[in-house]
Amino acid sequence: MANFLVYYGTGEGQTAKVTDRIAERLDERGHDVTAVNASKSPDGISVTAFDAVLVGASIHGGKQQQAVVRFVDANRDALATKPTGFFQVSLSSADERGEAQAAGYVDGFVSETDWHPDRIGLFGGALRYSEYGFLKRLVLKQIAKRALPDTDTSRDVEFTDWAEVDAFAADFAAFAEGRLGVVPPVSDPDGTREESDE
Repeated sequence: MANFLVYYGTGEGQTAKVTDRIAERLDERGHDVTAVNASKSPDGISVTAFDAVLVGASIHGGKQQQAVVRFVDANRDALATKPTGFFQVSLSSADERGEAQAAGYVDGFVSETDWHPDRIGLFGGALRYSEYGFLKRLVLKQIAKRALPDTDTSRDVEFTDWAEVDAFAADFAAFAEGRLGVVPPVSDPDGTREESDE
């Protein structure tokens, strides 16, 4: 099977949760997955040891994490030789009204890095009011009331559509398998994996 790298930046943990879910789905298909948090990894990580690469980032203040931007800049040439994907987690993707804004963040990232991933996924983030300090909680409640008027700001809210995350992971895995000439395992009715005879 293939060796996947998922390199991600996370601000408050939702992108890490999305990364874990994607890694689980790739693992279920029989692939080896290495997830690397941009804030905890050495800058010198290389993509050459991996068959396929996913990069994930969250949006804060209209930008993705600088560590993610630096990673893509440093590895742009190697990324161009592999199946790649990019996923972004933001409140803009929480509902249809913010789709254009979320897409604009991706366009800005692509323009800044001059990297053109093969697959792109946009996922809603989360508001964890219980974890914020007073001022941040107040500011985010005001933003949520304007951007997401139907949202209950009295409790933590998760906007991630996990079915979309699963579909993105499956699509990227199938794309990478096709590019790499890897045949995914066939599942038995009892849920166990068998290697395909094809």
